[in-house]
Amino acid sequence: MIVVEPLTQTAFAPFGDVLEVAGKPDKLINQGLCGRYHDRATLDFGAGRAGISLFDAQPRSLPHRLDMMERHPLGSQAFIPMTHTPFLVIVAADAGGRPDTPRAFLTQAGQGVNYHRNTWHGVLTPLHAPGLFAVVDRIGDGENLQEHWFDTPLTVTA
Repeated sequence: MIVVEPLTQTAFAPFGDVLEVAGKPDKLINQGLCGRYHDRATLDFGAGRAGISLFDAQPRSLPHRLDMMERHPLGSQAFIPMTHTPFLVIVAADAGGRPDTPRAFLTQAGQGVNYHRNTWHGVLTPLHAPGLFAVVDRIGDGENLQEHWFDTPLTVTA
């Protein structure tokens, strides 16, 4: 069983970046009416280019059945919610070409994530409708998806 943790930059650092407005902005722009939180993710597209796609995912619920994880060996992948609701993030370190013990995080409203290249992660798992996300990832040639199916599915619970 995997117990959901709050999403924090420290806990999530081995897997990627937390995208959020936290603390003071790096600078004020637009006549001082907009705080800019600058350069918050390490985007990595290798020999490809950055692309922005829109995803509309079906909401899931807890407990959640985790039967598969995937990773992208050729580039990073950022998920930016287009609604103000939390979603489930499941990640794992690599253990010889397969996911190690998964960890699950629950975002706070307004948080997104950027998975580093080669980070094992669960599929997009919104917990509320609509499941609208902007996704920034690598567009280009090459096999950029690896999947691992668990022999025995795992349960993610609150």
